[in-house]
Amino acid sequence: MAEESGTGGSGYVNPQGSFERDQRYITTRITADGRDGYPVEPGRYRLVVSRACPWANRASIVRRLLGLEPVLSLGVCGPTHDERSWTFDLDPGGRDPVLGVERLQEAYFARFPDYPRGITVPAVVEVATGQVVTNDFAQITLDLSTEWRAHHREGAPDLYPEHLRDEIHEVDDGVFRDVNNGVYRAGFAGTQGAYERAYDRLFTRLDALSERLSRQRYLVGDTITEADVRLFTTLARFDAVYHGHFKCNRQKLTEMPVLWAYFRDLFQTPGFGDTTDLEHIKAHYYVVHRDINPTGVVPKGPDTAGWWAPHHREELGGRPFGDGTPPGPPLPAEAVPADHAPQRAA
Repeated sequence: MAEESGTGGSGYVNPQGSFERDQRYITTRITADGRDGYPVEPGRYRLVVSRACPWANRASIVRRLLGLEPVLSLGVCGPTHDERSWTFDLDPGGRDPVLGVERLQEAYFARFPDYPRGITVPAVVEVATGQVVTNDFAQITLDLSTEWRAHHREGAPDLYPEHLRDEIHEVDDGVFRDVNNGVYRAGFAGTQGAYERAYDRLFTRLDALSERLSRQRYLVGDTITEADVRLFTTLARFDAVYHGHFKCNRQKLTEMPVLWAYFRDLFQTPGFGDTTDLEHIKAHYYVVHRDINPTGVVPKGPDTAGWWAPHHREELGGRPFGDGTPPGPPLPAEAVPADHAPQRAA
């Protein structure tokens, strides 16, 4: 699931039919009791992301919402990669200033010298050893909500409330299968039949989500939860990438009224829109996926002025942060460049 660089081949499309993602991740966990050998400790770890990647974007959002910036530093890779690895080409000298490496691959090889699979983001790296701890993206955000609770900011929301976890997982299962990964199954399908099956499942699920969200402001309960974070990052990339590049073109997000308003509600919430780098998103998909877009030409659109339009979702009730408060502004060093962010109308 996590966005990965290759391990040898340059293609993403499966010429035999359906795209199947390698879901074998490094499942080591960072926990409050350190039972896997990696206890939660301020400053011990670095979260490595690419702003282009929807799976890594989730971790960036959760870290912001929970206020973990003082205890878990952030490394940001560039939006593109080669077959070997994501690189730190945004940093001076092309090296991560904390880890001192040029490629995320170095952290994987430091722990597993013969690591055989793709080098994925997000990844959590132990600073002192330079070794990757985990790239299990789905568990990373859940652990930030639970195992790192002692370091949450005052007023942090509960993104994974215990009494809603079964429902969150039920919603997430369908969203992952048909939407988060569904867009890739459509885009990387190598036969007409495989593409159409993925396309149909995607829009059937989006229709069901529209129906659900026509009655309630958020996916589960009356506050933002992990489920909303997971859906948001796919919706943020829908019109810019998935509609055209991945042929998910029954409708644009802007043509699905309920989901469009739901997306704007989240986008305008601190922690969501301020982690969205549209230029990195477009550069990644259109430059890296050369078997889909051989020219590497990156589209100028879409027009994002409407992302700031009133959404009126508050009329459904709900409180974004429950009894908590919004996060403060991003750290200056972590802010998305102004010319990379969705632009307001002039």
